[in-house]
Amino acid sequence: MGAEAGTTGDVVAWTMVRDRIMLVTMQRPPANALGEVLLDGLQQAMDAAERRGDVKVMVLSSALDGFFAAGADIKHLARIDGETFTAYGDNMRAVNDRMAAAPWISIAAVNGMALGGGLELAMACTLRVAGPKARFGLPEVKIGLIPGAGGTQRLPRLVGRGRALDIMLTGRQVPAGEAHAIGLVDRLTDGDAVDAALSLADELATASLPAQLAVVRTVDKAADVALADGMRYEVEEEQALFEHGEAAEGIAAFIEKRTPAFR
Repeated sequence: MGAEAGTTGDVVAWTMVRDRIMLVTMQRPPANALGEVLLDGLQQAMDAAERRGDVKVMVLSSALDGFFAAGADIKHLARIDGETFTAYGDNMRAVNDRMAAAPWISIAAVNGMALGGGLELAMACTLRVAGPKARFGLPEVKIGLIPGAGGTQRLPRLVGRGRALDIMLTGRQVPAGEAHAIGLVDRLTDGDAVDAALSLADELATASLPAQLAVVRTVDKAADVALADGMRYEVEEEQALFEHGEAAEGIAAFIEKRTPAFR
C-alpha cells in the first residue's frame, strides 16, 4: 500500500517510516498529558493502522524533550465530577486495551518521563525501549488515587509483586537502568530510544506476524493459568499456525534457502 501520514489536532502524528512499520508521535506540550484530545489522537492513529492492514510494527514515541507522557491531565481532573471521571478513565483504558490487543507488535520508545498514565500506556505496548534519561513511575498515591488504566495489573506481571508495590506505594521514579534490570524495560540504549526502537522494529518486521502475535498470546496466558492449561493453549496455537498460518511458507523458504514471503 502507499505511504500514509496523518495528524490529529497537531497532538498526535503518524507516518509509515519503513515498509510495514508505523511511527506514532505524541506532541502535546508541555508534557503529553493524556487529555481527551491526545487519547482521541491515539485512537485515530490506530484507526489509520487498521485501515492500512499491512502494519506489522507500531513504534509509539514523543516529540517533546524530556517527556514520553506525563500521565493523566491533572488540571482536567480538578474540574470534573465522578461521572465524568468514570468516562475519562474508560477512555484511557480503551486506548491501552486496544493497543495491547492490536493486530501488530507495538514498541514504546521512551526518552524521558513515562509517569502515571504515560507508563500505563507504555506497559500496554508489546515491548519497551528506553534511552538513558528515561524515568518511569506510577505516582498516583501522591494525589490520593491508584493507577487506574492497567497499572496495578500490568506492572506486577512485568516486575513481580514486591517491586511493583515498591514503585506504586512510594510513587518514586525509576531510572532507566533500574527499569531495565527489573524487566520493566526490554531494551536499554545509550542513544536515542526512537532510533533503537526502529532498529528493533526492523528485526521484528522480518518474521511472521501471526506467529509473533501467537507468541504474545501464549506468554500472556502463562500469567493467568496453570502450567498444564498453558501448555494446552500453546499446542492449540501452534497447530493453528501450522494449518492456517504462515508456517507452510516459512518451512518452504527454509528448505529452499530463500527469504520467506510473509504477508
